[in-house]
Amino acid sequence: MQKDDQLVIGGHAFTSRFILGSGKFNLDLIRAAVEQAGAQIITLALRRANTGGEENILDYIPLGVTLLPNTSGARNAEEAVRIARLAREIGCGDFVKIEVIRDSKYLLPDNAETIKATEQLAKEGFVVLPYMYPDLNVARDLVNAGAAAIMPLGAPIGSNKGLCTKEFIRILVDEIDLPIIVDAGIGRPSQACEAMEMGVAAIMANTAIATAGVIPTMASAFKKAIEAGRGAYLSGLGRVLDRGSVASSPLTGFLAE
Repeated sequence: MQKDDQLVIGGHAFTSRFILGSGKFNLDLIRAAVEQAGAQIITLALRRANTGGEENILDYIPLGVTLLPNTSGARNAEEAVRIARLAREIGCGDFVKIEVIRDSKYLLPDNAETIKATEQLAKEGFVVLPYMYPDLNVARDLVNAGAAAIMPLGAPIGSNKGLCTKEFIRILVDEIDLPIIVDAGIGRPSQACEAMEMGVAAIMANTAIATAGVIPTMASAFKKAIEAGRGAYLSGLGRVLDRGSVASSPLTGFLAE
């Protein structure tokens, strides 16, 4: 892999293409994500960054790691904007992951409200990473609204089902000139590798690692899979034949005396 191959989001460069998602947070998970998976970006819900409770998740995130607060719990653009502003006020920085979810059963993002929130927050100087259901027209609207990256779901949140939306994500990779970060649903390192081979810029995962039998080992496996997939994409994948076969070595001359 090229040494100068960096993930650039909103003018900020990262060498790691693994992002730890929020949700099932604990100290062992954060340590494994940073030490074994090489995470340089960690998301957190604002409610976890409390100042008066018994636990403040910010105490567990190492210095030098970029915080990506999300607007988890927002049901419309107005609520998402309010949460983002609060996160910046308490010191979480300018990065924000927009989550607008009205659907409590399937937890699917509201694309229309996400566009509204993205536009407003981009105007206020935030580096906005919107979580969305993969749709090319919506992605184009998010680009026009000022998004710094596009975060399509691979499968429903926490499902570990993998790349259910693979063909739609492939369209975004081909058509959108921003980093495409697969968020939600990735359950195995092999699925992360497949997504990277398609040309996505990064993988966000949480449940797959948090629910693994041995968290550090799984975190390391994700790092290796993401790096392998990125390397394959950069090198150019070999051709695929629709029918027939072609010998990889010459079939003539090897019996000649």
